[in-house]
Amino acid sequence: MHRIAIALIFWLAILATPAAAKDPRNFIYTGAGELQARIDLLDRPDIEGAQVVYTWRMLEPEKGEYDFSAIEADLALTNARGKDLFAQIQDRFFLPTARHVPQYLLDDPEYDGGLARQYDNPGEGEPVGQGWTAMHWNPAVRARFQALLAALGERFDGRILGVNLPESSFDPLAQDGDENGFTCDAYFDALLDNMRAARAAFGETHVVQYLNFWPCEWDNDHRYMERAFALAVEQGIGAGGPDIVPHRRAQMKNSYPFFNRHKDDLPLIAMAIQEPTLTYTNPETGAKFTREEFVAFARDYLGVDIIFWSVEAPWLAAE
Repeated sequence: MHRIAIALIFWLAILATPAAAKDPRNFIYTGAGELQARIDLLDRPDIEGAQVVYTWRMLEPEKGEYDFSAIEADLALTNARGKDLFAQIQDRFFLPTARHVPQYLLDDPEYDGGLARQYDNPGEGEPVGQGWTAMHWNPAVRARFQALLAALGERFDGRILGVNLPESSFDPLAQDGDENGFTCDAYFDALLDNMRAARAAFGETHVVQYLNFWPCEWDNDHRYMERAFALAVEQGIGAGGPDIVPHRRAQMKNSYPFFNRHKDDLPLIAMAIQEPTLTYTNPETGAKFTREEFVAFARDYLGVDIIFWSVEAPWLAAE
């Protein structure tokens, strides 16, 4: 009897031990029109799909007239190989010359110019850049973006694995109350409204909002990050971000603790290792972060299900 009791305690302890987290699925990350040139990577057995970035202008060349041929072409490529497709709908850009929203947003006074200037951090040791983001705090701009999401949902819901909205980060050149109407609260409210609209548009396809930083906030001092993750959990929206940088202070003071807190509550966590991410140095080793270091942090702390790898990732090139 004593031995039976000991054996029972042993097996109960094993059953109570949490299962080891699985390594994230590997996708490649690339721009629209570039997937065909990356077929060699897509065909690898350790690559399960692709995340492709499509600009708003590409998808809506004229007001209310949509061109989804680029997504259809990429979907045909992934389907033929038994791989999955994730579509990022891009409304912000990181070069001064990149203004890839529909022309009517730039020309029609109703949209106040359509775009606002922003700063950009292109990577460790790189000079600060500038770019643009769509003015979603303008209700007319936001309505047009949500119309695009609705049209995408009608065409692709259930056909693609996921759709993601770009990062929450926005570092405006203008200040609160500028003539374009920007305020931090208005920006925050607008992006949460877009999250709801994306969820309404896609019932089967995963919806993921990239959450990394919020303007005017540090360490959740406006409760923006807390409320955004709460909405994601409530609405069944996934979360992600453009950068996996292990233990980096800026992220640890913003979104990373919320990924850790909610990794069992969110339906999907999908995060990217883009070109700027590859520039970061591990302070403990003095070398660039390795694939193993990225994956371990993503898996164990962030709870990442999918990593979108830049095609420039050294392990992809080396193998």
